[in-house]
Amino acid sequence: MSHRVGSAWLPRPPSAAAAGRVFCIPYAGCGAGLFRSWPHRQGGVEFLPVELPGRETRLGEPVMDTFPELAKAMIEALEPYLDVPFAFFGHCWSAMPAYEVTAALQARGGPMPARLFVSSQVAPQDGPTGRMLTMDEAAMAEELSATIRDLGGVPHPELVSLYVEVLRADIEMIRRYVVPEPPRLSCPITAIGWTEDEEVSPSQMSGWSACGDTTFEVFRGPHRRFITAPPELLATLRDGLGTR
Repeated sequence: MSHRVGSAWLPRPPSAAAAGRVFCIPYAGCGAGLFRSWPHRQGGVEFLPVELPGRETRLGEPVMDTFPELAKAMIEALEPYLDVPFAFFGHCWSAMPAYEVTAALQARGGPMPARLFVSSQVAPQDGPTGRMLTMDEAAMAEELSATIRDLGGVPHPELVSLYVEVLRADIEMIRRYVVPEPPRLSCPITAIGWTEDEEVSPSQMSGWSACGDTTFEVFRGPHRRFITAPPELLATLRDGLGTR
């Protein structure tokens, strides 16, 4: 039995039999296909990629201007599926909408995630930072091509060129995202770093402690290893819901 999906935000219908749900938000310039290697479910917990406006099946829609605007729209779409223990997972750029949607749920007194998972990103008050902010068009194209190759695909120049525009808009969104005093979340946070990450080192993520009660994990591998669905990452996400 599946829930009825009333929007394009979830390419895969959530299962009404799920014990828990992890909503996986793709990072800058990418769509839900970023999680194509991930299992649909493990131990009763389903991993649900979120499709953001302006990419893949929603390519014709405008990209949103701010993370709070994105968070508000995401809540409206996902609210029917927050009826079991749930969490948000965001890596790099997408850690920001994952945090903002959690903060927005808290502000409106809605159901709260069992846990927020953020990977390879500094806390809101410590950004914006990173090499994305200084990328020119050629660097953006190479970044997208590298992600496509990591997913087992072959970069096509026309498609890469199309997604450069999405990536540019996403970079502008994070450039405008300045939060000197982020709201402290009532739900726990797990901040995940990677041993070979050249984008954000685990030590740069300490600021998440100001955003809520934070547990820090460090997994082996480079910045994009999460794409391959590492077993230790999936186990952390699954167990963090406390559904067992």
